[in-house]
Amino acid sequence: MRASVRRFLLFPAIAIWIGAAGFGYLKLVRYENAPGSPPSPLDRWPAASAIERSPTRAALVMVVHPLCSCTRASLEELALILARAPGLADAHVLFFKPAEFTDNWTQTDLWTAAAAIPGVHVRIDEKGQEAKLFRASTSGSVMLYDRDGRLLFTGGITSSRAHSGDNAGADAIVSLLAHGNAERKKTFVFGCSLLDARADGPKQ
Repeated sequence: MRASVRRFLLFPAIAIWIGAAGFGYLKLVRYENAPGSPPSPLDRWPAASAIERSPTRAALVMVVHPLCSCTRASLEELALILARAPGLADAHVLFFKPAEFTDNWTQTDLWTAAAAIPGVHVRIDEKGQEAKLFRASTSGSVMLYDRDGRLLFTGGITSSRAHSGDNAGADAIVSLLAHGNAERKKTFVFGCSLLDARADGPKQ
């Protein structure tokens, strides 16, 4: 009798567990494939930007939240882009920093990873001022400008959150740098909001 009761109770428990696991998996899949707010930069390089732009090479700008784990894949893709199109662009990675944090707050493993990429210029973006000029609010957003300051590409360089690998954004940038054209000039960005993620780490 007791064994029958246990079996009777066990089946609903298993069904509930399977349902909960399935629901959690669906939420995870949806999160991985949910893009952030896309950048909407002007068609020309912002005159107020403090970034020094070369008159002979294209300029690539990426905005990063130092605590966004999704952006690690974007940095990996950035390294591959620069290796596939060597010497064709100056890359600038901007690390967002709110006013109430010190510079040490940005010195995460993402900063270390960005600084290790040959040819990349890494800088702190105080209060997200540069990100505002480029109208980018999602970590991992990339803007590519030609040497005359015209916008060529805007978007992300991963196919989903925290996943590196073949993607339309990276291919488009390489094609634009190497050949001057690409099938796509805008892609989704998969990363954390610069503002929503600002409290993820301890104040220093």
